[in-house]
Parts: sequence; structure tokens; C-alpha cells
Amino acid sequence: MGLLQLLKSQFLCHLIICYVFLVSGLIINLLQLCTLPVWLVSKQLARRINIRLAYCISSQMVAILEWWSGTECTLYTDPKSYPLYGEENAIVVLNHAFEIDFLCGWTFCERFGVLGSSKVLAKKQLAYVPIIGWMWYFLEIVFCKRKWEEDRRTVNESLEKLRDYPENFWFLLYCEGTRFTPEKHQVSMQVAESKGLPKLKYHLLPRTKGFWVTVQSLRGTAAAVYDSTLNFRNNEMPTLLGLLNGKKYHADLYVRRIPLELIPEDEKECAEWLHKLYQEKDSFQEHYAKTGRFPGPIMSPPRRPWSLINWLFWSCLLLYPLGLLLTQLISSGSVFTIVASVAVCSAASLGVRWMIGQTEIKRASNYGNKEVSLNNN
Repeated sequence: MGLLQLLKSQFLCHLIICYVFLVSGLIINLLQLCTLPVWLVSKQLARRINIRLAYCISSQMVAILEWWSGTECTLYTDPKSYPLYGEENAIVVLNHAFEIDFLCGWTFCERFGVLGSSKVLAKKQLAYVPIIGWMWYFLEIVFCKRKWEEDRRTVNESLEKLRDYPENFWFLLYCEGTRFTPEKHQVSMQVAESKGLPKLKYHLLPRTKGFWVTVQSLRGTAAAVYDSTLNFRNNEMPTLLGLLNGKKYHADLYVRRIPLELIPEDEKECAEWLHKLYQEKDSFQEHYAKTGRFPGPIMSPPRRPWSLINWLFWSCLLLYPLGLLLTQLISSGSVFTIVASVAVCSAASLGVRWMIGQTEIKRASNYGNKEVSLNNN
């Protein structure tokens, strides 16, 4: 292990990274709150401001993947589609099998300049979580309760509001509804058998209703669906903790651009189309398992420096006063002050560990573990 790699694995470095992320995130949330009066004057201006503020948060996590861990991301795609990425609104359909697949999706957005404006379909509870949840609230992210009758109207109304969005955006969608686990896969394939659907080896059955509502709501706004299939070389199962430790992974992403007009408008036909899409995604994963690569040419965009510059800016801004504070605390010689500081750092450490733990596959939600849930397609 080299000296730099040893340094990256130290808990003190992790604590510094998380300190910068947490404090800067709360500052940015406060700045987002200050944009509320701007919404009354100019909604489009408020949106543009929030896109850039959101970038200041999400790009820090991308910087950890791209610059801290040095993880490489290889893009397989059609050269004819490549120039359109980042130049149009799109629905990005991702597989959901890895702890950091959301981060790879963000990296894909960052490479094409739409990270700040990217959207997701998130659980309603996340709207109340500081930093990420509050950032998403001001980005007009679509929150759902996982109760279809309520969510159908909520998703439709939220997406309709994006018709006049001032900048290009990608809507990232996990049609499987939950992260892949062997237990969920077993239940999902039982449902596939009961419905006479072809079984999938590498995916759960997609949830067709949410996809159909998304496509219908964004017709005329989004130009295409980007069918995106992610895998990692050498059968790696990357983790967020691994990234913080500076471990380098190599992600491969296969993207197909499908014009939105090719997707059926009828709900039943759209469901059949989506099931066929996931059968094709399964075949791509099978090809990857056998050959170690996806089909098609490599058209990987280079890393952009802005995520690193943003992280360095916030680090310089926040670490200097922290250093002064620690120096004063130590020089004061007060046992109570020092103990209190250690207690605060320990609490922050536990909070960070809890946040990292939420990304672990073993801590994934139970959504999809029960057959009754999976029948709601």
C-alpha cells in the first residue's frame, strides 16, 4: 500500500471529508431557503440558482468517486447518440444492483453537464432529511409514498411542472423499485411465473405503472429514454465506504438512446414494451458476464474538473476556521472544552457512519420482499 493510499484509508481523512460535506450542505440548504422570495419574483431565476446550489452538494459525492478513489467509468454507446447526451431532456432507466449505482448515475450526469438539474423519484421520507433531501425539495424532485393511488396523481402533477424547466434535465428512474437482492429476486421471479412473464436473471420485474405515468407526463418535454445498464469489472461489489478508503473500481455503463415516440402510449402496450426492455437488459448483463464488456463501441467522456474545484473551494473555506478553532481549544487547556469537542466529533462520526450504512445492500428497504407488493405492477 502506497503512502497516498494509506492516507486515504485513515479515519481522520474520512471525518474531514464528511465535515466539509455536512457543513457545506447545511450552508447551501440555508442559501436555498433564501431563494424562496426569488420564486415570487421569477420562478425561472430561482430554478437556475437552485440548480447551481444543488450542484455544489451532489458534485462533492461525485468528486469522491472520480477524484478521491480514482474510479474509472467507461461508457458504451452508439456514436450517433453520443452528441445528443446533455443537449436534451431524457428519462434515464437504470438497473439497481449496487450500493453506489446512484453515484454512478450522478457521474453520468456530471460528464454531460446535467448533474445540477438531474431529477429522481424518491421516497417521501427523504424530503425531511437535511442536505440531500432538502436539496431535492428545492430542485422540485418527485417524492412518492409508494401507495400507487396517491403516487399516480403526485408523480403526474410534479412532472407536469417541469414542462417549462429552464435547463436540460435527466430524470433518473429505477423501474425495479428497490435494490436487487437474492431474496427479492426469488419473490420477483415467483410473480413472473404466476403472470406468465419471462424470468430475469440479473434484474427484478420492472414496475410498469410508474414508468408509464412518467413517460406520459414527460411526452413533449423529454426527447428520449436512455436505457442504462451498469456493471463493475472483476465481479466487484463497490461500497461507499470503499470509496472513502480510496479504493479504485472500474464501472462499465451501456447506454442506448430510445426516442420517446417509439414507446407505446397505451398503458398495456407500454408495460409489454418495458418487460421486453428488461429482457434485453438481462441479455446485456449475460453478455457482460461472459465477455467482460458490453456490446458496442466505447465513447467515454473525460472527467470534468468542476466537481474537484467545487470540493477544494468548500474545503479551503471550512477547514481554515476549523483549524483556528481547534488551535484555540487546545491552547485553552480546558478539559471540559476538549472533552466536549471530542464528544461532538464522535457524534458526527456516528452520524456519518449511519448515513453510509443506509447505502448498504443489507440495509435496503423491504419494499419488494413481499409478493403482494410485487403484484402491484
